[in-house]
Amino acid sequence: MRVLLVEDEPDLGAALERSLKREKYVVDWVKDGTEAWQFLENGWSQYTVAIFDWLLPGLSGIELCQRLRARQSPLPVLMLTARDRMEDRVQGLDAGADDYLIKPFGMAELLARLRALQRRSLQIQPPQLQVGNLLLDYATSTVAISTGPGELQNIPLTAKEFQLLEYFMQHPNQILSRDQIIGRIWRTEADFNSNVVAAQMRLLRRKLTEYGYDHLIETVYGMGYKLNTHET
Repeated sequence: MRVLLVEDEPDLGAALERSLKREKYVVDWVKDGTEAWQFLENGWSQYTVAIFDWLLPGLSGIELCQRLRARQSPLPVLMLTARDRMEDRVQGLDAGADDYLIKPFGMAELLARLRALQRRSLQIQPPQLQVGNLLLDYATSTVAISTGPGELQNIPLTAKEFQLLEYFMQHPNQILSRDQIIGRIWRTEADFNSNVVAAQMRLLRRKLTEYGYDHLIETVYGMGYKLNTHET
């Protein structure tokens, strides 16, 4: 299950990210509304639910909701805000938010509200991403190989391996630089001078090789890495 968290307060954002990860969510945390729209504009279907703060740099949480609904996106949205007037709640819900949580709040309540949003949206088909014979399922956070009609073989991946392969599957045949990968997968967790990308790439490639994908991800020396669709 994947969550887009849009929160510009560093302490609150970090606490939310930790709690969500403990609940087995895959979390994309961004601190700017305009950057969040870059994630959502053509990729909202990869998310199970979104959490927007109301007041953000760039686009506000209200504007993000309005843009989503203008595109007929059914993505469930939980709005976070310190605004507790009835008029504010009405404005947030009318903009397209599905639920509204007033700061300060307890983490247990936030998680319960997320579960309720997911239950109410069960009619939405869990999204999938397919590149060649590789099938990534966002509902179960798994990747499988299609070996025949209706036949799938799961590839056991860690959370980081799943996120890394997903990033490549979202950008097939495109070179992704080391800095782009760190910014997307590790964000502030990794030192940009570390070898975390090379180490994680070795582990992912080892897994893929076990399932017959020896040359799926190519190293483009001096530039980055590329997923080759002709290998799928």
